[in-house]
Amino acid sequence: MYVGLKMLKDFVTVTPDTPVREADKILEDNQLWMLLVKDGDELIGYVTKEDVRAALPSVINSLDKHELNYLISKVTVREVVHKNITTIPPETEIEAAADLMFEMNLSGIAVVDENKKLIGYINRNKMLEVLVEEMGLKQGGSRIVIDVEERTGIIYEVAGIISNMKYSIISTCVFNHRNRRVVVVRVATEDPTPIIASIRERGYKVVGPEDFMDDWKS
Repeated sequence: MYVGLKMLKDFVTVTPDTPVREADKILEDNQLWMLLVKDGDELIGYVTKEDVRAALPSVINSLDKHELNYLISKVTVREVVHKNITTIPPETEIEAAADLMFEMNLSGIAVVDENKKLIGYINRNKMLEVLVEEMGLKQGGSRIVIDVEERTGIIYEVAGIISNMKYSIISTCVFNHRNRRVVVVRVATEDPTPIIASIRERGYKVVGPEDFMDDWKS
């Protein structure tokens, strides 16, 4: 999946002249962690909720109470904007974007075209939505978790077992945990018992939460 297919296209931006107090309200009303800052059509940076909240006390501490409201209204995004903004093209793989956000501790990334024009935005909420979609949760069915050895062809073999039983696979994912490879398959049935039995007959280890309790207790 590519970022361009999942990015937000309708989102709030601010300008360098937007009052910080207004930016704070936008963040709060829209439950956002950050705002992109545009000057006309040009993307110039971003501000975070922390930047905006930190700007107000620093101003308040140096003001006379009579001048407080007036002067706070004059503090703008221009004074707190980060200009070292990270951007990605729409053809970026969604997992690469997620990894970048994790490594750089970003709440969102601007998506730009080949001319560096802002065309979209992807944030943590969208990433979580993509995860839920890729795991097939909202399509129902049943989740089967298989602890497998590290060798080629495992997923092909498991998929073959399920296909031969005339069941449809909704999603397939692979996770690694402490040198263990775990294959998670969501199957379009409310009763996975026959599938689990068949997989076990072929020598595979089907696991559940009880098999990992020692891991989350330690």
